[in-house]
Amino acid sequence: MDAFTAGILQRIRTTESDLHRARESGDDFLVDVEESELEDLHRLAAEHGVQVA
Repeated sequence: MDAFTAGILQRIRTTESDLHRARESGDDFLVDVEESELEDLHRLAAEHGVQVA
């Protein structure tokens, strides 16, 4: 696995974790921010052929 793939997968895991915490805390604004970030990361991964489980 190259550095880009490892990095993007780590960022996705971190963002998913942050999103989970935002939902648990009831912070709707932060949920929106994290969801947008996650969508961007998934788009970036797809553009570069990175498979996200």
